[in-house]
Amino acid sequence: MRFGLRFGPATLVTAAFIGPGTIVTASMAGANFGYALVWALVFSVTATMVLQEMAARLGIVTGQGLGENLRLLVTQPLLKGLMFALVIAAVVIGNSAYQGGNLTGASLGADALWGEQQWLLALKQHTGLNIWAVLLGAIAVLVLWRGQYRLIERALIALVLLMSLAFVSTMLLTRPDFSAIGAGLWPSIPDNATLTIIALIGTTVVPYSLFLHAAGAATKWSGQHSIPLALKQSAADIRTAIPLGGIITLAVLSTAATAYFGRGLAMNNAGDLALSLEPLFGISATYLMAFGLLAAGLSSAITAPLAAAYALRGLLKLSAGQFRATWLLIILIGIGVSSFNMRPITIIWFAQVANGILLPIITLFLLFAVNSPQMANYRNNLLQNILGAAVLAATLILSGRSLYLAFS
Repeated sequence: MRFGLRFGPATLVTAAFIGPGTIVTASMAGANFGYALVWALVFSVTATMVLQEMAARLGIVTGQGLGENLRLLVTQPLLKGLMFALVIAAVVIGNSAYQGGNLTGASLGADALWGEQQWLLALKQHTGLNIWAVLLGAIAVLVLWRGQYRLIERALIALVLLMSLAFVSTMLLTRPDFSAIGAGLWPSIPDNATLTIIALIGTTVVPYSLFLHAAGAATKWSGQHSIPLALKQSAADIRTAIPLGGIITLAVLSTAATAYFGRGLAMNNAGDLALSLEPLFGISATYLMAFGLLAAGLSSAITAPLAAAYALRGLLKLSAGQFRATWLLIILIGIGVSSFNMRPITIIWFAQVANGILLPIITLFLLFAVNSPQMANYRNNLLQNILGAAVLAATLILSGRSLYLAFS
């Protein structure tokens, strides 16, 4: 099998969940708990692979995204209205709020790489804007504007590979304790680690990636291959891209554990991690970490608005112009949030609550959809249903705990 077939729509998922939120969460996990939460990372990657395989298979067999399938299969008006409201709240409104964090995180990486240039300071003082956010938002617009799936996929493959190189190289420079990483595979919950575990899993297993993957798979393999061949290529794609995302997250966790755990140092964000590496491990580690943060922020700044647009298009049958307007509006909101140092805590809280409700519902819907007659010979087998049920149970526990903490 050619190398190109190893990377496809699953790379969009990796680009989506390896964003500033994941970098911050993995950094805090490593800084505060060392390697003790590696098991939670392994679980989250495994659960993601199970769900994303179902989403990709649904897209390939039906030729439609998750939103389209949701609209066709959920016919009861009250249930459909509730589902639509949750998707819009969790995916569209939520991604608008998160987009500010994506651009802010990418800006932190750019600042660590190139510092406060005089022309940037002058422009910021004159306009009041975060110039890095504007420039990076413009790059996201350029990538998405032509609407060519192949171009978007290639851009994100490049960003994921660059992230992998940056973060894994940083980890190797810091010389991690591989025996401690192995010990962290055994499940344990250190004191005060519950919130971090929820965050680590919650930043990887997210509903909007299912919309993104199903639509991407339907687009990539529509009318181009036989279904068995497309499913074979999709499986190779998932086995390559999703674990690669887990390796990137592990590299960040490991770097933070080496730099901070047991040293009595405090870390507030991923930017702190990049800057703190220089006195410990040299300037190369700082630059690599900062470059990885920049690539992570930019990749999520492309995928978050795209996922929201896919979800809304499937549910509401948007035209091509409306589809473009959706992702463009989300990028503009993100630039505004990042530029004016807004802290949309209420919106993000609202989105997190909606995500907590939506994730097990979407997981249940996926199980229903991939077992429906429309899947014919490509329905779930017994093992896939068992794994799906296990992930559903985990999402219910995760969502219940998240909602309890949100309202407590």
